[in-house]
Amino acid sequence: MTQGPLTTEAGAPVADNQNSETAGPGGPVLVQDQALLEKLAHFNRERVPERVVHARGAGAYGTFTLTRDVSQWTRAAFLSEVGKQTETFLRFSTVAGNLGSADAVRDPRGFALKFYTEEGNYDLVGNNTPVFFIKDAIKFPDFIHTQKRDPYTGSQEADNVWDFWGLSPESTHQVTWLFGDRGIPATLRHMNGYGSHTYQWNNEAGEVFWVKYHFKTDQGIKNLTQDEADELAGKDPDSHQRDLREAIERGDFPSWTVQVQIMPAADAATYRFNPFDLTKVWPHADYPPVEIGTLELNRNPENIFAEVEQSIFSPAHFVPGIGPSPDKMLQGRLFAYGDAHRYRVGVNADHLPVNRPHATEARTNSRDGFLYDGRHKGAKNYEPNSFGGPSQTGRPLWQPLPVTGATGSTEAPGHAEDDDFVQAGDLYRLMSQEERSRLVENLAGFIAKVSRDDIAERAISNFRQADGDFGKRLETAVQALRG
Repeated sequence: MTQGPLTTEAGAPVADNQNSETAGPGGPVLVQDQALLEKLAHFNRERVPERVVHARGAGAYGTFTLTRDVSQWTRAAFLSEVGKQTETFLRFSTVAGNLGSADAVRDPRGFALKFYTEEGNYDLVGNNTPVFFIKDAIKFPDFIHTQKRDPYTGSQEADNVWDFWGLSPESTHQVTWLFGDRGIPATLRHMNGYGSHTYQWNNEAGEVFWVKYHFKTDQGIKNLTQDEADELAGKDPDSHQRDLREAIERGDFPSWTVQVQIMPAADAATYRFNPFDLTKVWPHADYPPVEIGTLELNRNPENIFAEVEQSIFSPAHFVPGIGPSPDKMLQGRLFAYGDAHRYRVGVNADHLPVNRPHATEARTNSRDGFLYDGRHKGAKNYEPNSFGGPSQTGRPLWQPLPVTGATGSTEAPGHAEDDDFVQAGDLYRLMSQEERSRLVENLAGFIAKVSRDDIAERAISNFRQADGDFGKRLETAVQALRG
């Protein structure tokens, strides 16, 4: 079925899309050829800046279904009734690689989920690991610089990576995760997702609870060894994106069981470690996960650029009943994510279909700017006004937290187990002997690439403090590789 004639952006038909207009046959091209100039000019501007992190991504639409009454903990409307369904969009990504990098690499996977709720969009920005490398956002640019290309060599350098990790003992837990078996998922369908941060839930009575989100894959965990990943990355750089798209196309919809850990607010002050520290998990024995729903992905995007690359997520996008915690990494991200998408996609990025609220209209007084679509027409752009404009509700989305003490650049008050190594050691001891061997082999292969012995020793020392056997085996393996 024909779609009609090819046109310019202004809608005029294009007479010839094969040959430029010239001054006589074979002569120079004329500047009056609007179809040519418009086509080349648009092509020069087709790309927007790629994400500084999480540039390489894939995404799909889906449905979240609530399976448990959680109203005792939160007043969020989309979590108010068993069986209620909420539309979602989930973007997976690798952290360090650029837009053209391979999928099958050793790197955390972003797990950014947008809920199109009846009270506006709620974004949950997490990873496929429950912890992270650092606990304060002020260190994030430094950390990412070590993962990206060196300014002199133009390549990722083992010296930079291990120098930073060795000087940042808090990274030991996440590095143990990353170089273990789950460091390279076989597919995006066969890995868990985590909110990672601690968030606030508050109920109708104003009671506060701290929560952590878990998305447990219903497909089962499957991973790649380093050798398998190296081969797959070379053969099919788009392996994970392709697998997700094809699974949905054939009706094999991936799904995750959604769980939360719930901590009464009063527990936080006396818990054995800082519950807002992103480098630590809450042991399940202390706060057992509670199953609350299912997430299913069931629709592919029609256009990757429009819907995956131009999708925006911000952990500052909350809805009533959900809010932030004092997690210092989360606090930094509340600013950084919104700032990034305003630079990258534009101040009106929320006007794009993938980013718009579905069940509500965004009623703001923000106007104009790049690609403003005129949605407000002639409505007044200030508040309060006497022309029927939108007004504040007077009810905060989350409960205020009491604070005390002087301002300053300090760590959170001490807890009994505020230690950078305990949980890394616990994770190592949970592994089978075969898993430990692969972990040591993966770590040793990377550490052995550093150019200085002091950097290697400092890196090994962190794992030695996590577990004596861990450090000893790693030291032996690195020495064998470095000769």
